[in-house]
Amino acid sequence: MSDNTRQPPATTDATRVAADNLFQRVVEIVNGAQGRVARAVNTTMVQAYWEIGRQIVLVEQQGEQRAGYGEQVLAQLSARLTERFGKGFSLPHLKRMRQFYQLYGAASEPGTQLSDIDTQQIGSALRSQFGSPPQRPFRHELSWTHYRLLMSVANSAARSFYEIEAATQGWSSRELERQIASHLYERLAASRDKDEVLALAHKGQELLTPQDVIKDPVILEFLGLPERPHWRERDLEQSIIDHLQEFMLELGKGFCFIARQKRITLDGDHFFVDLVLYNRLLRCFVVIDLKLGKLTHRDLGQVQMYVNWFDRTQREPHEEPTIGIALCSRKNDAVVRMTLPVGEDRIVAARYEMVMPTAEELEAAVLDGRRAAEGRD
Repeated sequence: MSDNTRQPPATTDATRVAADNLFQRVVEIVNGAQGRVARAVNTTMVQAYWEIGRQIVLVEQQGEQRAGYGEQVLAQLSARLTERFGKGFSLPHLKRMRQFYQLYGAASEPGTQLSDIDTQQIGSALRSQFGSPPQRPFRHELSWTHYRLLMSVANSAARSFYEIEAATQGWSSRELERQIASHLYERLAASRDKDEVLALAHKGQELLTPQDVIKDPVILEFLGLPERPHWRERDLEQSIIDHLQEFMLELGKGFCFIARQKRITLDGDHFFVDLVLYNRLLRCFVVIDLKLGKLTHRDLGQVQMYVNWFDRTQREPHEEPTIGIALCSRKNDAVVRMTLPVGEDRIVAARYEMVMPTAEELEAAVLDGRRAAEGRD
């Protein structure tokens, strides 16, 4: 009996390649569409929370002379919205929406006076397509979680800085939380004059000079190194390599990893640079020498030698001169100033800390940074 069952055509290499290519293209299309949908939903919810906060403030303004009016309305609103929509409309959450509106755009709103707004109308605002969009555009890169973290920053200039950096650098909410906790804005502002601090708030961190890449102190709490009396520099180096992404995020923008323990040979003598990075924004090599304990003038001389070697043997004509960083646990700014030539700005010393600084420690570090800046001037 003959088999009339139709057999599928044999798969050839060309067919397989074509199918693989088609599959990859479709995956890219779907992933891109899902990403756009997620961003659109995220932006819509941020706008919705802003509008809810706006409606709450307008109602409270109408009853501002009646004691407890706002709290009573807000409690009723929370109960009714929770019954209608479920989670997400607790009293604390609604208060955050109110704060969101007050921090992000309330000042630009016209003095609208509404004579008849009640909780039913506010609930309707949530369910409807808002007739007028928010006055302030929101960054589509940032989620509601990002904005909740930003609202915890009391200093408006610092808050603006973190918003710009989180959006342009693609920080996750966890990374934003860490940068706020480590007082990144204050650390960068410590060695800048008033105009430069103002630029931080309006433009974020810009890399124009070698000094722009330096934070003092550098916070390395993510390494998780335990306290112990006999650390070796190789332990610190290995831990940084194990957490390289976090380390480069802490350093700042534009860093790429090149090498560890880069060997330099001079007339038969071997020297090893702990870390070699490249900054694509400044277009230069960045060599880092790790030091346990207090930095000495000999350590700075060693970094100077590394910088000279890279400039003379590795740097291309289109690249900028190499930056050298001596990263230590303790330093004496007076020794640094007397060791380095006047006007030298491509070799710097920075401290590292293994724990998040307290407010008092941060204030002391800021004062030290300003004194160092004044000493350079």
